Amino acid sequence: MGKPTPKTLQAATIHFSDLDKCDEYMIAVRWPDGQVRCPECDSTNVKRLSGSRLWKCYAKPTHPRVKFSLKKGSIFEDSPLGLDKWFMAMWLIANCKNGISSCELARDLGITQKAAWHVNHRVRTAMRLGSFEKLGGECEVDETFIGGKARFMHMSERKRRITGTGGKDKVIVMGILERGGNVRTCVMPNRKKKALQAEVKKHVEVGSALYSDALKSYDGLDAEYAHQVIDHAIAYVDGQVHTNGLESFWSLLKRGISGTYISVEPFHLFRYLDEQSFRYNHRKLTDSERFSIVAEQVIGRRLTYSELTGKALGAS
Repeated sequence: MGKPTPKTLQAATIHFSDLDKCDEYMIAVRWPDGQVRCPECDSTNVKRLSGSRLWKCYAKPTHPRVKFSLKKGSIFEDSPLGLDKWFMAMWLIANCKNGISSCELARDLGITQKAAWHVNHRVRTAMRLGSFEKLGGECEVDETFIGGKARFMHMSERKRRITGTGGKDKVIVMGILERGGNVRTCVMPNRKKKALQAEVKKHVEVGSALYSDALKSYDGLDAEYAHQVIDHAIAYVDGQVHTNGLESFWSLLKRGISGTYISVEPFHLFRYLDEQSFRYNHRKLTDSERFSIVAEQVIGRRLTYSELTGKALGAS
């Protein structure tokens, strides 16, 4: 059973306005053979209940939750929103170059800003990279600081956020880019040698060409990599030695954060990194193909509101 995917936003809006077509698409995503299975026991002895969008499992012995929807076990679970709104949200988030804010998404879908904010983060969860394959060839490594500029903050917000100069109150983000390929990003606790080099060794194949700036924390990597350094105090490019690919990615990321989201709490920053990395890594695909990839990754990645707000972790 195939899953025909619209090619444009206009076509997607028309196609997914029909909830039956949404169900057909979701079934094709979850069960490529077209056979709906119980998410509790994997039984095929299930039937759709007439007049609803629920299914019932008739397997023996029975289990407590015999009724289920196609949202069960996905980022959509327990959401009152229909798949028509969810699919449109996924299309917009996957394809808007600088992201889409919760306020704009709320207006587009006709839902509250609070609901749109949760939707945004759930879709970002589906965008998370799950590959263990290491980067190779020619790789660039760099870090940047993420945080608001004091001159743009209200005085009360400035006192809460800014307690020092430079990058003291900003979040350190590290990126590794395979030239012509994918980027990997993560939030770092510091820029010390142990932390940065551990990430490099985790994501880059030994023996690869590695380019970085002159930060001393990268000293010693030439034992395992063809490591070359560009000193930005002197030049930004020396033949093939530069980190301009990552600088371009940082520009995209910061344009989204400062221009679209305005303010991002450090607690949530890693999800914004996942979102921008997803779009960058699939930059050569069509809008339809990016949407399909997100749809294929919604299963098994539930994010509850209490987890999102930190209440599940006991955070204040």
